[in-house]
Amino acid sequence: MKKDEKLFAVFGNPIEHSQSPNIHSLFAKQTNISILYHSQCVDFDRFFDCAKDFFLSGGAGLNVTVPFKTQAFEFSDEASQRAINAGAVNTLISKKGHIFGDNTDGVGLIVDLDKNLKWKLKDADILVIGAGGATRGIIEPLLCADPSSLTISNRTLSKGENLVSVFSAVAKNANCQLKALPMNNLDGNFDIIINATSASLEGRLPDLDPSIFDGSACYDLMYSSAPTRFLDWARKNGAAKYSDGLGMLVEQAAESFYLWHGVRPETEVVIQKIRANI
Repeated sequence: MKKDEKLFAVFGNPIEHSQSPNIHSLFAKQTNISILYHSQCVDFDRFFDCAKDFFLSGGAGLNVTVPFKTQAFEFSDEASQRAINAGAVNTLISKKGHIFGDNTDGVGLIVDLDKNLKWKLKDADILVIGAGGATRGIIEPLLCADPSSLTISNRTLSKGENLVSVFSAVAKNANCQLKALPMNNLDGNFDIIINATSASLEGRLPDLDPSIFDGSACYDLMYSSAPTRFLDWARKNGAAKYSDGLGMLVEQAAESFYLWHGVRPETEVVIQKIRANI
């Protein structure tokens, strides 16, 4: 390491597919900030040990991806309100040995939907498929974007109902109808449909009536070089617009970069470069 270089990394399992080192390298070059950033595959039962070793060895900041975001929350000495609300952390910051946890996933999604894709969130009827950690991290930012309604649909209805309970006060303050419905009982038309399940990674499709896609804008939190299986399915069943989650990935990384360095990088050119290389 050079004298002025700071050490950063992303932890996950699997991690081979991660674009985070490339993204942060592009941000660093753009802003003339010297960093050393690597990816590390962490054994499922060794997150705490590896994170502790990383920071003791001089690590300044850590990104955390699947399946360690809940453990990263527990590892934090202190957490932001948005991380507390999400119950998950994807960004760790060392401040003189004090570990601060934050969650940038939600803001990454909103910036991508609103600024990059220019999808209208205000007064929209939004459907989120899935009720796991990815969904929990995006519910509050979506509610704060002023939609008319937000529906959570999951194979296990009780998980969706639990999230409705957790975020009911936020929904009330936002004057947004928040509800949970089983996948086989979705009613009405949705302006925006967000796939927050891991089905695309596994080559599966959620158990939905494909007629719900007709005329909607469909978003998959996952990304790939070609449209994900979910997006291809939505497109063939009448989706008016569709996008994968690469923009969200870059935008959440930009928020992490800002938290670490106090500089907000430009994202448009980085999204284009990463898209060209995946």
